[in-house]
Formats: sequence, C-alpha cells, structure tokens
Amino acid sequence: MIEHLLKRNADWAAERIAEQPDYFAALSKLQTPEYFWIGCSDSRVPANVITGLAPGEVFVHRNVANVVHRADINVLSTLQFAVEVLKVRHVIVCGHYGCGGVHAAVDGRRHGLIDYWLRPIQEIATRNEAELSPLDAAARHNRLCELNVIDQVRSVCETPIVLDAWARGQDLNVHGWCYGLDDGRIRDLHCTRSGV
Repeated sequence: MIEHLLKRNADWAAERIAEQPDYFAALSKLQTPEYFWIGCSDSRVPANVITGLAPGEVFVHRNVANVVHRADINVLSTLQFAVEVLKVRHVIVCGHYGCGGVHAAVDGRRHGLIDYWLRPIQEIATRNEAELSPLDAAARHNRLCELNVIDQVRSVCETPIVLDAWARGQDLNVHGWCYGLDDGRIRDLHCTRSGV
C-alpha cells in the first residue's frame, strides 16, 4: 500500500513540472510565507488545502487540539522561527468543530499521556462552565472548540517571542479561527490581537 503514495508523489511532481517547468527550482530557493498556522493534527484540516494556499505560502505547526503550551519547546521554537526569521505578519490559531482532542479533554475518561496535553482545555471548560452548561452536547462541544482557540490566541500573545516582536514594532497579528468539517468554511472568531 505504501508504494502507491510514492507513485502519487511522482505523478504530482510531474504535473507541477508540466504546468510550470521551474516550479521546484523556484520553490526551493525561498521561503517567505506571510502566515504561520497553528492547527490541529487532524488529517481533515490541512492548512494549505482549506485556505487555498500553495506550498511556501504558509508555515505550519500542528498538534492535537491546536494547544499552545507555554513549556512546549516544539511550538515555541516553531513560533520563534516564524516570527524572528521568516518575519510572518500573521499567526493563525485554527481549531475545528468536531475536534476529538477537545472531546477527549472533557469526556470524563482517562486517555493516558494525552490527558496532560489536554489539561488546558479542561481548565477552559471549567472556567466557562456557566456559559457551556446550558447548551446541548453539540453546541457545547462547538463552543468549547472556539473557546480553546481564543485561549490559545491569548497564550501565543503572552509568549516572550510575540511580546518582543511587538516591542520592536514588528507588524504581527494573531488571529483565531475555527474550521467546519461539515461545510469546509473557516469562521473568524474575532479575537485578533496586534501590538502595532
């Protein structure tokens, strides 16, 4: 089965070259995306595909439930590279409705190591219990997905990386979005922050 992926890759590369003979030569020479995407690892939410961006136009970090742990060296080093080296202008935290990680955070069961990772979402649910408890299960889950994104935007904005960029006067905006698996649409959660 794995061989078919190599064949599909070869076909894809051949199509790119047929459309634009210098496609890979041009792509390999620069990386200047304006966007840094922090999204969920869910295979149904690929940043390039759902935004219609080509390779090289968005720098991507993905993890379960798009969480920005303040001690996670992976997300922080990727954020630092995006902000300080690539000089992205927009950081986008994008969650999605129907997120299994968000569901696992509050389903009352133990899941192993992932429970530690999802702890911030449990805390968000607890802090927002008054808003969430009157909602039916689907609406509660959707709203928790949104609240998680909003909280992760705040976490990004409180990193020394972003605070230092803003102190330097760097044009940097942090956005929160949520993607709908059922309709393919991205919703702006209107929680954009900017230091300029």
